[in-house]
Amino acid sequence: MALFSVTSIFKRFKSKSKNTPPIPEAVWRKPLYFVAFGLGSGTMPFAPGTFGTLLAIPFYLLFQPLPLMAYIFFVILFIIASSYICDRISNEIHVHDHPGMCIDEFAGFFVTMINAPTGWMWVVTGFLLFRLFDILKPWPIDYIDENVQGGFGMILDDVVAGLFAMIIIQLLHLIV
Repeated sequence: MALFSVTSIFKRFKSKSKNTPPIPEAVWRKPLYFVAFGLGSGTMPFAPGTFGTLLAIPFYLLFQPLPLMAYIFFVILFIIASSYICDRISNEIHVHDHPGMCIDEFAGFFVTMINAPTGWMWVVTGFLLFRLFDILKPWPIDYIDENVQGGFGMILDDVVAGLFAMIIIQLLHLIV
C-alpha cells in the first residue's frame, strides 16, 4: 500500500472544491461556532485550514513557555474540548467535518509543536510539515479521516498529522 496515492490526492482536492457547504451565520453570533470555525479563520473563501493553522501560531507562542508536561496536559484538554465542540456544531449544522471548522488545525499544530525547539525556524518548519501531512493525508491519516466518525474523528486525523510532523521535527532537531 502506497503512503500517497496520486489519484486519491486529486480526488480529495476535487471533492473539496465543489459542493462546499455555506458558512453558518452563527459563526459571528455564537461563541461556540466562532471557536469551532477557528476564531473566524474558517470563513476564509480559500484554504481555511491553512489560515486556521496560521492563527494557531500566536496561541502556540503563548503556551510555548509552559513546562513540557503542562503543555502536553493543555494539548490533551484542547483535543478533548475540540472533539466535543466539533461534534456539537456539526450535529447542529448537519454537516460532518465542515471545511470551515478549523479548530482541528489548532489541535494538530499544537501536537506538532510538542517539545519543539524554540525559534521562528522551528515554528515555520512545524507549520509547513503539519500542513503537508494534513493536506496529503498519508496512511493512516486518510483512513481516520474517512472512517472515524463524530467530533473525535474530526480532530483525530489532524492530531495524527501533528504526530507525524512532531516526529520529523524531533528527528531534524537531533540531526541539526
